[in-house]
This record gives sequence, structure tokens and C-alpha cells, in this order.
Amino acid sequence: MLNVVAWTRLEPWRVARARTDRDETVIVKWTGPHVDGRHSEAWRLCTEVAALRFLSEDLGADLAPRVLAEDLGVGLAPRVPAEDRPGGRIVLEELPGGRIVLEDLAPRIALDGLLRRDGADAHLERLTAAARARGELGALTAGRAEPYYRRRAALGPVDAEADRLGRVARLRAEGVPQAEVLGAPVTGAVEHELASALEVLADPGPFLVLSNGDPEANNVLVHADGPPDARLIDFEFAGFTHALHDAVCLYVPGPAWMSVGTPAAAAQREPADAYRRALAAGVPEAEDERRYGTALAAACVAFALARLWRLSVLDARPAGDDSRAQLVAVLEAAARTAEAWRALPRLAGWCRRLADALRRRWPDADVDLAAPAPYTPRRS
Repeated sequence: MLNVVAWTRLEPWRVARARTDRDETVIVKWTGPHVDGRHSEAWRLCTEVAALRFLSEDLGADLAPRVLAEDLGVGLAPRVPAEDRPGGRIVLEELPGGRIVLEDLAPRIALDGLLRRDGADAHLERLTAAARARGELGALTAGRAEPYYRRRAALGPVDAEADRLGRVARLRAEGVPQAEVLGAPVTGAVEHELASALEVLADPGPFLVLSNGDPEANNVLVHADGPPDARLIDFEFAGFTHALHDAVCLYVPGPAWMSVGTPAAAAQREPADAYRRALAAGVPEAEDERRYGTALAAACVAFALARLWRLSVLDARPAGDDSRAQLVAVLEAAARTAEAWRALPRLAGWCRRLADALRRRWPDADVDLAAPAPYTPRRS
């Protein structure tokens, strides 16, 4: 019998590190509300289990933690593969309900904590390893959507089309209307180019790969010293989508950051180049400069415009709140990326017009956004 005898919650997440009676540590995750309300708690837990088991059991990959046991609250008994836990089982009854038990990847720690503590220059090797791991995930899973969705459907309903079109749908529903509020409606040549860009993302072709749904630095674990040996975590929103969505965070700052560097900065190209090389090992089309650049620009613009949903929220924030300048930075970084790849010029110009409109709307956000070092944290 393998019993969990002690566990410590890892704030602020619904995660705990537990110790068994064999003096082994495991990670326990349980369900709870999420700021992204598109999916139920049960849906997210089933998705994480399906994605992690797909990677480790179906593909033999070690890019993410293994699932050791699960209690999904849908009539499935917790189970542990015999080869992993001979003669034993994990007892979950005293842990919060609706939960999974995962391999503990310690002593790896979250990459974002290292970046906040030391800055990007000190961790370029780890940033590069994280980007490479994302690219490897895409290369490994390209062309394998059907077996993944068979596994996922066995745990409950899933919509593969919604996974593929998620960011495109959010842009249409939230970004485009807010652009009109800012006085930059989608018309004429911009409208035509936007439709073309969204078509690229909606029909990925060979670029259809598995993503964990949130490729930011907080969802990558690395060793703080020595070889990074990166692992990807948090697959609650996993699904097959266009691979270049996972590259956006290398060019455009996500919610936690004011800057992630620019394509013109030589050192910052290392992570981006590592991602592309790793992806190309399974998706040779990634070596096509024009095709890759267009898809990357489309993904960056889609991410930036989808973030416009926050307009009314940020209007209510006090002057000087970092979130306002951060939204400007996101739009300008998307435009800069498209320009660097000589792709989607009208959308790049549209993003710049939207950023200028925000600078006028919020004079406190009309600041020099070239000043923050890469991976400068957003303060609020």
C-alpha cells in the first residue's frame, strides 16, 4: 500500500507537493474555479490527464510530468501503471476532491521566477531550452490529432474545432469590437488582410500540433543550475491548434511582462531560433521563410488584438497602472514582429494605430516602451 502521509500546498495554485510512506514525493492537483470560464473544472482536469498520458504513454515523450493516478469525479477509479508503482497504489481519499497525482519534477523550478529574480540576461540558456521544448512538443505531436482526441473523448465531451479556433474566435468576438471603440474599425484592405491571417490560423495544415494552451514562462520548469532540462506543465487547456501560437510569447509580452525582447536583438533571437529549429524537425514547412513568417505574424496579431477585451477594465484602473502601458507594448510588439518578417503590413499598421489610440486615451501610458529590459515584470 502506498499512502500519502503528508502534503504541503504550493501557493497560490491548487497544487500540493505530497510525501508518500515510501518517502517519495508527488504533485497533487485538484479542481477549482479559473479566471478563464470557458470550460468546467471537470473538462480542464480531463484535458490535462488526456494530454499528459498521450505524451508519456502513447508517444513515449518526457517533455511533461507523468500522470501517476487520477480521480476525475466522473466514475473513473484512480490508477497507477504497475510498471511505475509495483504492488502499490496512491490513496487519495483525504485529498481535495477531483484530483490528479503527477510525477514531481523537482528540483526544477518555474522559469518565470528565475527571470523575475535575475533578469533575462542571466537565463538566456534556460529561455532557449524552454523555447526548444515547446518546439519539440509541436514536432512530436504534428499529425497526431486523431489519436489524441480519441483518448480525450474517452474521458468526456471535447470539441476539436473549438481547440483549433479558440484564439481566432476570441479575436472576432472581443478584439474587433474594441478596435471600433478606439476609432480604428476593420475596413477595406485591413479587413481583407485580417481575413487572410485568420484563415492561416484556422487551417493550420501541417502546423496543427498539441499545445498546452498557455506557453508562458510560468508553465516551464527548469534546473536553476547546470543543464536546464526543461519540462512543460499545466495542460488544463491543452488542444491541437496552430503551432505558431506557442511562439508568440517569444516576441510579444504575455500578461506578466512589459517586454520580451525584439527580433532585432541578437541575443533574443536564440530562443526564437531554437523553437523554429525544433519545430522543423517534425514540421518541415517551418523552414519556409514566407510561410513561417506569415503564420507567426498572424499569431502575434491575433494574440495582441484578443487582449483588447481588457479595454474597459483598464479604463477603470488608476493612471500609471502598468497594465495600460503593457497593452500598448503588446500591440507594438505584434506590429514590430510582422514588420521584421515582412508580413501582413496592413495589420501591422493597424496595430500601431490602435497603440497610438491607447497612448492618446491614456496619457500615462504614452511612455518609452523600448526602455524596459526583456522580461521586466508588469507590476500590476
